[in-house]
Amino acid sequence: MNDFDTMRYPVGRFERPTAPLERAARDGHIRTLDQAPARFRTLAGGLSDAQLDATYRPGGWTIRQVVHHVADSHMNAYIRFKWTMTEDEPAIKIYEEQSWAELPEAKSGPVDMSLAILEALHRRWMAFLRSIPDASFARAFVHPEWKRMTLDEALAMYAWHSRHHAAHIELGLRQGR
Repeated sequence: MNDFDTMRYPVGRFERPTAPLERAARDGHIRTLDQAPARFRTLAGGLSDAQLDATYRPGGWTIRQVVHHVADSHMNAYIRFKWTMTEDEPAIKIYEEQSWAELPEAKSGPVDMSLAILEALHRRWMAFLRSIPDASFARAFVHPEWKRMTLDEALAMYAWHSRHHAAHIELGLRQGR
């Protein structure tokens, strides 16, 4: 990876699992998601507007936009999981995350509102994930870009997503010093 890729993917690119997850791996991903709201609150809560408006790389989002994006993304993820448990291989609509990040509340709104969403959403998502029988993690949705994706694969991806964007915030804080 070059320096740009390292800034873009500070925890590496997502590697989609090629087999169903073992229980320990699944539990590890659930733990990562469970701890994500506290991690984002620690990183971004209480930052000044100048710090929140720092970018993690040239042309990248600001810390503020990253926090709002994670809330947007994880709201979509929770709904995708619920659809997958209640429908047979539902077709998932994508959302234009770049456009969402450019909307006024994402560009200038207080991050506390998205941190609060993450805290409440993840409490509910974790209760849901912990209630799913192991066999149900083989259920899948169909995404226009990712194609067929099982809940195991999606769980791994959103755990990676949490680590990925927490690392972006850390980079942004270092850049803003």
